[in-house]
Amino acid sequence: MQSMYYIGLDVHKKTISYCVKDGSGIVHAEGTISATRWDLDRWMKMLPRPWTAAMEATIFTGWIYDHLKPHAAALKVAHPLMLRAIAAAKKKNDRIDANKITDCLRCDFLPECYMAATEIRERRRTLRYRNLLVHQAVQLKNKISGLLMEAGVSYNKQKLHKVGYFKELLATNPDINEGLRPLLRLCRETLVRLQKTESALLRSLQRDSLLAERVQRLMTIPAVGPITALTWVLEVGDVKRFSSIKKAISYCGLCGAEKSSADTVKRTPISKQRNKHLQSVLVEAAKMAPRLSPELALIYDREKQKGNANRASLAVARKLVAYLVAIDRSQRDFLVVEKENCAAA
Repeated sequence: MQSMYYIGLDVHKKTISYCVKDGSGIVHAEGTISATRWDLDRWMKMLPRPWTAAMEATIFTGWIYDHLKPHAAALKVAHPLMLRAIAAAKKKNDRIDANKITDCLRCDFLPECYMAATEIRERRRTLRYRNLLVHQAVQLKNKISGLLMEAGVSYNKQKLHKVGYFKELLATNPDINEGLRPLLRLCRETLVRLQKTESALLRSLQRDSLLAERVQRLMTIPAVGPITALTWVLEVGDVKRFSSIKKAISYCGLCGAEKSSADTVKRTPISKQRNKHLQSVLVEAAKMAPRLSPELALIYDREKQKGNANRASLAVARKLVAYLVAIDRSQRDFLVVEKENCAAA
């Protein structure tokens, strides 16, 4: 039986530090290579086989993971925050980091994190780019309003970004001088381009055969529209990775951290250790949900009676997560079950 070789990779933008050990912990090779596909191919030809590797989750991990996976017996990605807690030391450099990742992998102490399939990660990149365009469009709208306010121009706030009203405002308002008019036109043209690009990206994701059926099923939940459904599908990936609804809620950042000592228990505000894309989308959906679902409206009203509207919205968002997990696992459309009060005979 061949012995397994364990490799730890400390990944950076331009370089990758590596350490190769056998099962007994003897170092067989260590060094640094350039972070390019050609250098990785040349390096893999010199590795003893079979080998398994691990690396920390960073912005550069995705393409390296995809490139190495077909050649490795196993490939793992470590959670950066948990790995830092395990491998904390006074002295730290790339060589030591690679060595410690190797030891964590070899001794089965690696805090492994979920790595979505390549197809999901590619579509997730598209959705996040669409979100960036939306933010930029909002900034442009605010800039147009700001330019008009700086010049003391009166305008209808509700109609400002309508095509007809905007053209009429530029043509007829005497307070808009020749220096301001070109800037306003440029902002408007850029805004239109952003909106068209955003709409095209959203349509391409909705029509994607890999996502369409799952997205349509999730949209049967009240207050879950195409953006919420797409964000859930692409950010979560495989819903089976959550063993409970509480873990899904924690991943979405809809609960606070707990700091307990002896008899003292403290709950912090909602956690910063979360998927920020899911958190923001679910909170936005929760603010609209009470208008669309009587069940969610009851949850909101019950929590709001305690005196905190934000806490009520979080309670609704947590209920939405429970719905999303249930529908995604069962692969069936959402169905409202009406409770009938049966009188006792």
